[in-house]
Amino acid sequence: MELTISHISKTYKKGGVKALDDFHAILTPGVYGFLGPNGAGKSTLMNIITDNLTPDSGEVLFDGKNTRALGKMFRARVGYMPQQQGLYDDFSAVRFLWYMAAVKGIPRKEAKPRIEQLLTLVNLKESAHKKLGTFSGGMKQRILIAQALLNDPDILILDEPTAGLDPKERIRIRNFISEIAQNKIVILATHVVSDIEFIAKEIMLIKKGKLLLLDTPAHIIDSMTGKVFSALISLDELSAAQKQYRISNIANENDQICVRIVSDTIPEYAQITPVKPTLEDVYLYYFADQ
Repeated sequence: MELTISHISKTYKKGGVKALDDFHAILTPGVYGFLGPNGAGKSTLMNIITDNLTPDSGEVLFDGKNTRALGKMFRARVGYMPQQQGLYDDFSAVRFLWYMAAVKGIPRKEAKPRIEQLLTLVNLKESAHKKLGTFSGGMKQRILIAQALLNDPDILILDEPTAGLDPKERIRIRNFISEIAQNKIVILATHVVSDIEFIAKEIMLIKKGKLLLLDTPAHIIDSMTGKVFSALISLDELSAAQKQYRISNIANENDQICVRIVSDTIPEYAQITPVKPTLEDVYLYYFADQ
C-alpha cells in the first residue's frame, strides 16, 4: 500500500498565498508526523489528500492510481479526524457513531458490530449512552478517532488529536494511535512535538509549503548533533544571548542562568557544554523565525 503526494502546489487566489510548493512524498503503512508552524501548509495538504481541495498542479496517487479519478472508491478508504469540532452535545456517543455511519453510507448490518467494537477499542463502552456534552476533552478526542475508524480506513488522517489534553490523556491517545497504525498509513498533524517523537515512523518538516525534511525521528535528531549547547551565564548576559541565539530553555541555577542554545557555531561563553539534541531543538532550529 502506497500513497504518493506527487509534486503538489496550491496557491489561494485570495491574497495570493502559496500554501504548497512542489510538495512531494511517498508514504507507506506507519505513522507520519506533520510538523510545522501555523500557515506551513499542513491543513491544505490534508484537504487535498481527502479530496476536499483541488491542487493547482500535481496529483495524489493511491497504489499508482489518481485519487480524484478513483473518487468515492478512494474516499471510502480514508478516515479523517478534524480538530475538535462538529460534535453534537445532545447526542450520546453511540448515537453519534450511528449518525456518522449513516453519513459514510455504511450498511446497518456492518455498522452495528463495528460501532460496538470501536467503543470498546477507544475505551468508551461504559460511556456509550452518555451525552457528548458531558465528555472530557480526551473522551471527545477518542470519539472523533472512533468515527474516523468506522469504515476501517487504509489511510487515517488525524488533525491535532491531542490538542488541549492533559499529559495522561495525551499519552493514552498517543499509544492508541501507535497500536492502530500497524496496517494503515496514519498522518498525524500536531504542534505537540513529543507526540510524534515517540510514535512516528517518519517526520515531515514543512515550512512555507515546502517539504524541508522527511526522515526518521532518530536521524533528524542526530543531524542536530554539535548544534545544541548548555551554557551558564549571568543574568546580565541573558538579554544579549536571547537576541544572538535561539534559546530553547532557561533555568535558574544557583546565582547563574542555565540556557539551552541551538546554534550552528559554538557560543562564546566560558561555561559551555555540548548536549544531546531533542526534537524540540530541531523545531526551534528550523522554525524560530515563524
